[in-house]
Amino acid sequence: MAESSTGDAALRAMLALVDGFVRSGATHACISPGSRSTPIALAVARDGRLRVHVHADERSAGFFALGVAKAMGQPALVITTSGTAVANLFPAIVEAEMSRTPLIALTADRPPELRGVGANQTIDQIGIFGSHVLSFLDAPVPDRDAADPAGWRSLAGVTYEHAVGPPAGPVQLNLPFREPLVPADWTADVQPERPPESSRFRIRRVDPSVAGSVADLASLMASTERGLLLAGWIEPWGAGGRYAAAVEALSVAAGWPLIAEPLSGLRRPPVALSAAQHLLMDDEFAAANVPEVVFQFGAAPTTRAAQALTARAGRLVVVSSAPADPAHRADPWIEASPSDVVRSLAARLGDRTGDDAPNPSAWLTRWRRADQGVRAAVDRALDAMGHPFEGRVARDAAAAAPAGSILFAGSSMPVRDLDTYLAPRSDLRVVANRGASGIDGSVSTVLGLAAAADGPVIGLIGDLALLHDAGALLWSGRTTSQRDTPVVLVVPNNHGGGIFDHLPVSSEPEHERLFVTPHSVPLERLAKAAHARYRLVERPADLGEAMADATGHGGVQLLEIPIDREVGLRARAAVRAAVRAALEAP
Repeated sequence: MAESSTGDAALRAMLALVDGFVRSGATHACISPGSRSTPIALAVARDGRLRVHVHADERSAGFFALGVAKAMGQPALVITTSGTAVANLFPAIVEAEMSRTPLIALTADRPPELRGVGANQTIDQIGIFGSHVLSFLDAPVPDRDAADPAGWRSLAGVTYEHAVGPPAGPVQLNLPFREPLVPADWTADVQPERPPESSRFRIRRVDPSVAGSVADLASLMASTERGLLLAGWIEPWGAGGRYAAAVEALSVAAGWPLIAEPLSGLRRPPVALSAAQHLLMDDEFAAANVPEVVFQFGAAPTTRAAQALTARAGRLVVVSSAPADPAHRADPWIEASPSDVVRSLAARLGDRTGDDAPNPSAWLTRWRRADQGVRAAVDRALDAMGHPFEGRVARDAAAAAPAGSILFAGSSMPVRDLDTYLAPRSDLRVVANRGASGIDGSVSTVLGLAAAADGPVIGLIGDLALLHDAGALLWSGRTTSQRDTPVVLVVPNNHGGGIFDHLPVSSEPEHERLFVTPHSVPLERLAKAAHARYRLVERPADLGEAMADATGHGGVQLLEIPIDREVGLRARAAVRAAVRAALEAP
């Protein structure tokens, strides 16, 4: 009787915990198989209100949950058994922490008496993620004396609140269980009594007061002609419409150019510059147009050219709710929500759009004219290329993405190429794992995005990133292929790590073997094994039609674009020459 009641108590406690998470707002749970996590896994399945995703390995499950959280702006639950299964969450935890993505890790554990005594599948899980989680909670063992439903619901509410912040991020709730891990009767309905629907947990959201800082910033902006707005991402699920409108109004009112990274959600026509990265990469233009002040909203810039801009500026003002000044140049750093500050600044400077907009200054006119000429020149250069090139793939894939879709930009070259070549549009949402900027978990993140998205999801990822997470494609590809949501993986395949061709190590004799790591994996066979539709796109002009066909079908599609690395290097040189010629034109 004692043993059976232990299993019943564990399940009853976990049902209450799950109930608390659902009432707080959780809708998705990712589970990898394991014995010690039986009570929480059974509770999630038997509750019936969460959408459950089962994954063969925990690393993929973590990144899948990360994708769900990025798509929805609320934490997903990721559930593991004890031991090294927990350690496999570490990459996703780090990315969630650095990208401020809410994530809840429910890690099953051995009870205290089995810790530190050599018990099988038992490691020290207390604080295993260190400073990379916002909070760590070690729950009591849910036996007959610690199975009060109200306490477990409250614990779920506190855990959820920690994850959503602010700031948002990952949390770990460690759940030790004693055997037996199952209730006495597997078919028994041991649902706890549930409180009324009105007793939902209330999440506290406190916005810092920055009124004094806003007044100083508005004064600085009004007295500076040669200024520039630089917009990075501010939250993992994108900026809201009011924020975008306020930044655009601020750019017009101040007469400052707006450089918007794709992840900011602000590269929209007609205000944001279209070819800003090309202007910044041109040494002559960059040296002749150094801003007196740069206002950086959100995360630090992605490209080296934009980083150099913030280093050259006479003064750098950073407005971000998390550290975003790796060069230690911010004067000042306003630790606040960029959305709140921008709207306050726009209100102070006044809505000066439309007929009330001031005549653009010579400074702003110079940037806009250069931007228009360079955009046209770059597009002509790309359109004239007869061979696939990563920059054109990024431009054309983004242009062909259906309205309302999500575009995931892989780390290394894809996110940089997208930043460089993406034309402004207001109906595309761009996300990426730029917290820690790793290539690991890219496929899992894309699949997680698709699990929570209302429309197509496109993943622009490199061949090594695809292979790094091939297990996720093999495991989830067939299931996802049976769904209506299109998931299109656009893979420029240069047979290795092409980014290293642009780094100093490219001149070393070991460059190819140790850094590029060339491979000969046939991606078509990988797609077939994953039950994904496959298409080889060899001509640049065919990518748009291939994208339209792929997004018109449900399930996973893999578009492989073969890239010759030498051709790619020549293409980038041709683009730089076209930019210089456009800037020299009268």
